Amino acid sequence: MNPIKYPISTALTSFNTETAEPVIDAPRKTGAKVHHLPPSIWKKMDGEAKSPLDKAIERTRDFFFREQLPDGYWWAELESNVTITSEYIMLFHFLGMVDKVRERKMARYILGKQTEEGSWAIWQGGPGDLSATIEAYFALKLAGYPADHIAMRTARDFILANGGILKSRVFTKVFLALFGEFSWLGVPSMPIELMKLPTWAYFNMYEFSSWSRATIIPLSVVMSERPVRKLPPWARVQELYVRPPRPTDYTFTKEDGILTGKNFFIGVDHLLKVYESSPIRPFKKKATAIAEQWILEHQEPTGDWGGIQPAMLNSILALHCLGYANDHPAVSKGLEALANFCIEDEEGLVLQACVSPVWDTALVLVAMQEAGVPTDHPALIKSAQWLLDLEVRRKGDWQIKSPELEPGGWAFEFLNDWYPDVDDSGFVMLAIKDVKVRDKKHKEQAIKRGISWCLGMQSENGGWGAFDKDNTKHLLNKIPFADLEALIDPPTADLTGRMLELMGNFNYPATHPAAVHALEFLKSEQEPEGPWWGRWGVNYIYGTWSVLCGLEAIGEDMGQPYVKKAVNWLKAKQNMDGGWGEVCDSYCDRSLMGSGPSTASQTGWALLSLFAAGEVLSKPAVRGVEYLLATQKQDGTWDEDAFTGTGFPKFFMIKYHIYRNCFPLTALGKYRRLTAEAGER
Repeated sequence: MNPIKYPISTALTSFNTETAEPVIDAPRKTGAKVHHLPPSIWKKMDGEAKSPLDKAIERTRDFFFREQLPDGYWWAELESNVTITSEYIMLFHFLGMVDKVRERKMARYILGKQTEEGSWAIWQGGPGDLSATIEAYFALKLAGYPADHIAMRTARDFILANGGILKSRVFTKVFLALFGEFSWLGVPSMPIELMKLPTWAYFNMYEFSSWSRATIIPLSVVMSERPVRKLPPWARVQELYVRPPRPTDYTFTKEDGILTGKNFFIGVDHLLKVYESSPIRPFKKKATAIAEQWILEHQEPTGDWGGIQPAMLNSILALHCLGYANDHPAVSKGLEALANFCIEDEEGLVLQACVSPVWDTALVLVAMQEAGVPTDHPALIKSAQWLLDLEVRRKGDWQIKSPELEPGGWAFEFLNDWYPDVDDSGFVMLAIKDVKVRDKKHKEQAIKRGISWCLGMQSENGGWGAFDKDNTKHLLNKIPFADLEALIDPPTADLTGRMLELMGNFNYPATHPAAVHALEFLKSEQEPEGPWWGRWGVNYIYGTWSVLCGLEAIGEDMGQPYVKKAVNWLKAKQNMDGGWGEVCDSYCDRSLMGSGPSTASQTGWALLSLFAAGEVLSKPAVRGVEYLLATQKQDGTWDEDAFTGTGFPKFFMIKYHIYRNCFPLTALGKYRRLTAEAGER
């Protein structure tokens, strides 16, 4: 299956939207609990056949019918920040294969994201980010923008006011070092010899998260070779230093105190620097060969590595450093895979950090079923079959800690068989559960394998991480290289809630050992104020949604004090307009948890949380539904500028363009169904 390239928003389905099951108005029985619902939601106007709620659901349902791609899946942009595209420009300059037409388009995209103060942010409306601004400036310089251009002057002022290159993050320094604009001595060590450490060693490559491993292994090759491609004077960025750097500037700032984890690793880094400067490195050649083989083995047939830009770009750089030509099949396939992540039009070109077709399709498939589309509708059948065909059937890196576990589940992308994840796997199985696919046995077997794989990925503490089991060496986040604080993939509340939801929907009892252990984990992870932290979505609203849905599905008593505490917190965070919102800054500042301008996606999560807690008839739920109805556009979509997805908390935020439409549809559809059921009782 060949992924599409561009544009992703214009494809139409071949299915007739009129064949969808007619939407039936919810029954209204005299004296029923649903009686108090406001007429703005349910009442039909004179001569109208449908209520405002029905119309809203149908508009979004029909929007998704139009957006379904010919193969049956849905896929929308995954937006992040300009560093991804900036590094793409740097890659082509390093490889010596610049396409000026495409480069100009990338530069236009980068310029279009500059803030009024001259910086670049890592989420919409966020503060200027030093590293993102440095990378954007450098990319524009490479693309031919002179230092006296107004955009460059304002960016440079911001950079220098915030400490310049020396204060940037590790990955920014690596890219600058590739061109001789920063010393390799100032880059934290990640010695290639780590490849030789056995899996039983406390520090080995399989104690890093999947995304870190897929990035660090090729990057360790690059850092071992320390290549430098000299730039012409006009492309250099030495003006981004506050003052000329001194040797002491390439050391790392210690924490207060002597015996701290960070200070210990800074000392280790000094020793490693001495070792790396030695001409005698007996294990380097063998370790490099192991890393090279690992990179080649982990490349997917489509050319991808790990399904993410950092792993893909650094693998291409590593192969280049090892002498692979630009037209070598591994390199050319890798470059093609990156091109498939691009969105291009006449005005600009942006490289996505990742693509999310499996995740997007599962989310929409659930929403469409809640919207009343029958489970034997051709569009849903085709979508479910597309997902079934992408089931992972080979062992990946997860087998290192679970060698007896049989493969199953799903990945996030079109093809990423080395790294399926429990979140996508869980949601896919929830999405396809009731769809009437032609081969029922195939579906049942895939779900059986998927559930078995997911349960086998439960960590010892009762929770689930995304890609690996017991990936909990928190000390790794103290090493100098870990300035994104994301080198590990520990269990989190949102993923554990998803697994409980999966188990409950497939009739696992709350007494099942995995469920009992998971419930203990969730109770230990609850914040004092009541919510749960969200690792993969912004933030406490996301985490609370996932947990409450999981608790309700597994049969937990939703009247328990700890559940009520979460529900009351959520109600208290409702905005005056009836919606909910939370800013990305809540990852940095707990006082902002659950606070921010209302968004369609976060309002959807809040409503689904209330529904799970039995609050469908509550005033906050009604007000939330009214907010979604009032803000829906005529084409069935909602506007949403906010980034509500999370890559790395605090450091890499995501805007899933599908969220603003699929989650409101799920919430509105579920609201109609639950209030109808309440009216019948």
